[in-house]
Amino acid sequence: MSKLSVYAPFDQSLIKEIPLATSKEMDETIERAHALFLDQSKWLPKHKRVEILENIAFLMEERSEEIIQVSAMEGGKPWMDTEVEMKRAINGVKLAIENMGHLKGEEVAMGHTASSANRMAYTMREPIGVVASVSAFNHPINLIIHQTIPAIAVGSPVIIKPAPTTPLTCLLLVEIFESAGLPKGWCTAMPCENEVAEQLVTSPKVNFFSFIGSAKVGWYLKSKLAPGTRCALEHGGAAPVIIEPDAEIKTMIPALVKGGFYHAGQVCVSVQRIYAHESIVDEVVEEMDSQVRALKSGNPLDKETEVGPLILPKEVDRVHQWVSEAKDKGAKIICGGQKQSDTFYEPTIILNPSDDCKVSSQEIFGPVVCVYSYTDRQEAINRANSLEFAFQSSVFTKDINVALDTVKKLNSTAVMVNDHTAFRVDWMPFGGRDSSGLGLGSIPHSMHDMTREKLMVIKSHVL
Repeated sequence: MSKLSVYAPFDQSLIKEIPLATSKEMDETIERAHALFLDQSKWLPKHKRVEILENIAFLMEERSEEIIQVSAMEGGKPWMDTEVEMKRAINGVKLAIENMGHLKGEEVAMGHTASSANRMAYTMREPIGVVASVSAFNHPINLIIHQTIPAIAVGSPVIIKPAPTTPLTCLLLVEIFESAGLPKGWCTAMPCENEVAEQLVTSPKVNFFSFIGSAKVGWYLKSKLAPGTRCALEHGGAAPVIIEPDAEIKTMIPALVKGGFYHAGQVCVSVQRIYAHESIVDEVVEEMDSQVRALKSGNPLDKETEVGPLILPKEVDRVHQWVSEAKDKGAKIICGGQKQSDTFYEPTIILNPSDDCKVSSQEIFGPVVCVYSYTDRQEAINRANSLEFAFQSSVFTKDINVALDTVKKLNSTAVMVNDHTAFRVDWMPFGGRDSSGLGLGSIPHSMHDMTREKLMVIKSHVL
């Protein structure tokens, strides 16, 4: 049996070895989930699902320290941020319970044509069927919750393939789900090789595909889906920020530093491209430089650590190559710009890299923020909109007219006004457009997507 070795990003020490699911085991898991869905006598009634979800929330709170420990160790996100993620995940389970009562149908009007006379019609929502979820590494707790709990809440069996770098959190959460009373087969974690994962995703017995990860993989898998399989894809971005001359510098800089260097920049909506007006760009850079240099890098299990390691050593090498390219093409390195070790990269600010550099044109996914000077706001908007990515963005200004005009013109699914691009709560619409994804993820949106509508028409024979 093949095994997966899970290493700590901090020092590359071996945490644990776990078995990888075989092709045969995946077939059996899909068959079991499909059989559960086909046999309505085995469906979990809504009140039972509520009870299970309440138990899950309780057990997650009770075992939160254990979950945080496992997640921070295998994912490298600092304890302080993993603790916030843990609270969000528990709230996500509670959100699912709250939203179960909002999944409902409606009356469809009849009788306004002769052919529809003596009829009543109503819609209702049913579970969509088997859900296949493929997850990413950067939020090992909350992403698993987002890709499993909505399915459980609506009564759809779910099979989740965790990221190969962070499978232990997923396995622990599924263990907790079953301890809370969820019968086996309704949520199954399947760490596996990519070929076996593709077998899951492309199965004609899968009704919905949820993917969080790279655009290259996501769009490829979408092209392989069986006819009728619906999907939601969440890819990366290169989030732009526009700073107008009247922006409140004092409150803005801490937000930008947090949004850019949270989880060492390994977040799909991290602050990446800051367009600061020429009249204030020097002040913005100076203030950011001071605060970024003060960030504490180190062991993610240390509760004082603010910036942890990158997920793999090869990512450290890649980030350094990108930064070096920008420097070679004339950009100024304000701070950082060097590898601290095989697993850490210095928090880095780059001033005015050329638009054709990788740091300007692709998702960095590392602790690097680029600052660009602009003269005209429309120029900044055009540069912000110039990439194939479109996820979240932001604008800082005290002028409501400027704010609304910029919100209107930025190509993003969400625009933050006077806040960083990485802001999110789990009930708001969240997702990319264009190359950055398809559909919207949130607990309520995912619950809706993991159901489908059925229409009932009742004909009366009363004349």
